Parts: sequence; structure tokens; C-alpha cells
Amino acid sequence: MEEVFEDGKFSHSTQVGRLEQALADRTGARHVIGVNSGTDALVLLLKACGLRPGDRVLVPAYSFVATASAVVLAGGVPVFADIDPDTYALDAGRVPAAAADGARFVMPVHLFSRMADMASLTALARRHGLTLVEDSAEGIGMRQNGVHAGLHGRGGVLSFFPTKTLGALGDAGAVLTDDPEVAEAVSALRHHGRAGRTLAHFPGISTETGRPGHNSKMDDLQAAVLIAKLTVLDEEIVRRAEIAALYDRLLKDVPGVTRRPALTGASDEVFYVYLVETERRDALVAHLEREGIETETYYPVPLHLQPCFAGLGHRPGDFPVAEAAAARALALPLYPDLTDAQARRVCDAVRAFSTGRTPA
Repeated sequence: MEEVFEDGKFSHSTQVGRLEQALADRTGARHVIGVNSGTDALVLLLKACGLRPGDRVLVPAYSFVATASAVVLAGGVPVFADIDPDTYALDAGRVPAAAADGARFVMPVHLFSRMADMASLTALARRHGLTLVEDSAEGIGMRQNGVHAGLHGRGGVLSFFPTKTLGALGDAGAVLTDDPEVAEAVSALRHHGRAGRTLAHFPGISTETGRPGHNSKMDDLQAAVLIAKLTVLDEEIVRRAEIAALYDRLLKDVPGVTRRPALTGASDEVFYVYLVETERRDALVAHLEREGIETETYYPVPLHLQPCFAGLGHRPGDFPVAEAAAARALALPLYPDLTDAQARRVCDAVRAFSTGRTPA
């Protein structure tokens, strides 16, 4: 950070380049482009992959709102589909119908601790002529068949929001891709469509669509923080897994509490969030709050019922698995500094609630 102040260049400069290279080395991506948020990363990725105004993009009905709002901001139309009840990811079986209904893109989301079924989704996208991009905002460190999250289709994204597995001190994000054309387009779009001080013209991005670029450059101070935090990321991922394993062991026989996504024992899980399902979610939240234990509800309103997407005409009952998840899912405390004793206290409080007794 002192180097940034001494250099006097606070955006889109040396530290950002260093971070991009470090992330490329870590993920195996041929190209990493730093931007100012995970949301902007999605918008720029969709545009760089050739999304045209009005294009339909298949997304899961259960995710953070940015999954669908990025589609709208890029000029597309989100097409919602239900999720798999075990993985909480986009149900691959919904792809053929969406393709038949005119979708041009499919965008799975990797939520909480494991990836969507990318082998099935990649094969389906290829069969139906869909462009596959990944909302891998939570996916740092996640791999499937040896391939890092975000690199199974034309590209993916990372979010460095402070609570993420790799978090900055504010907003920051990145696009991952092996496609040089996508990388070139994102690099230009993040900086007003410019290459250096000269306006750049990229077929299908600026010239043909007439849409200008963005101001989505990454701040070098955030890049400096992320470079430092990368040095302890592996250690912190291991610690997150240890806490999750302790939760699994202490909660496995607690009535009415189920871990989500389902326990698989997969070696490529990365625990950004430890999520459980319970029918009495809101009452459990209130109980834990009284015990001084903070939780997070992901996500209490599914995407198809968000007011900003009301114009798409969806109603309660359209996507029952997503709606059930929205009503029952709860994230327990999980961060590298959490002690075993604190995790045990959380489990004791959950057990006390589920069995109707007061914790000691």
C-alpha cells in the first residue's frame, strides 16, 4: 500500500497487474482482468461474450440478486430456472427447455461450498448452441475435474467483497477466461472502451452495438491488499474446511437441521459459507441472536419474486425448490478466526433450539 502512495497511481496500475498475474498463476486462467466489483465483472463478461440487447440468459432462481441484475445491466433478459435440491445449483435438466424457448446463454452459479455440475452443463450448452459463462463470484479455490471455477465455458468471474473467501477492504472483482478475444474486450470495456489513450473498436462490442464502455477499473490499494491476502489463502481455506467438518460432526444428528449443499466429501469443496436448512429458520435466527450468535439468511426472496423482476410475470410456486431454499436456508458463522470453542457453542445453541431445551 505504501508503494501505491509513493507511485501516485491509484487505479488500473502496477499492483492491479501484479494481482492479475498472481490470480492467473493460481487459477490456471490464461487471462485475468481486474475490475471494480464482481457484479461489474459479470456485466462486462456477458457483453464481451457477445450478448446482444434482448438476449435471453438462463440463470437459477436462487442466487444473489446480482446474478440476474447483471444480465439486465448488460442488456439481456434473465430466464429463471429451478435449482437442484442437493447442490443448490442450476438444475441442468432445465437447459433444453430454455434453449427451445430462445435462450442464447446459460449462466450457472457456484454457491456456498461447491460447484454446479459443470460436466453436464457444458455438454448441454454445446449440444444446444448456448454460450456458457459462470457466476463463479464465490468460487476462488473451487475446481471440478482439475479445472478452476470460471474456466469451464467462455469465462467466469470472482468477487472480492470483504466477506468472500478472498476479500478486499471494499469492492473489487475479476474476470477469468482462456479466450483472448473475451479478455481483450473486457480489458477495453472496463476502461471506457479504450486501449491506452486511443479509443478501441471491438467487433460486436462497441462498433456494432453502439454501447460505450464502463468505468470499472480496479483500485491499486485493493489489489495490494489482495496480493498480501493471497499468501494466506490456502491456510484460510484449510481452516474453513476444519470448521465445516466440526459443524458436520456436531450437527449430523440434530433433528430438523440439514447441511446444504449436501455433504459429498468432495476434495474440491471450498467453504465460503456453511449453510443449513431448517423448517423453523426465522425462529432459529431469533434464538441464536438472543444467544449473541450472528447468522446470515441466504436469500430470503428468490430472484423470480424480487420486485425488480416483477415484469417477467412470475408468481409464487413457479420454482418450488428455489422458494423452499429461500424459506429454510441459514448460514452459520464461518470465518478463519472462528475458534473450535466458538463453533461448538454455535452447535450447542442450534441443538438446544431443535430439541426444545435451553443451552447450558
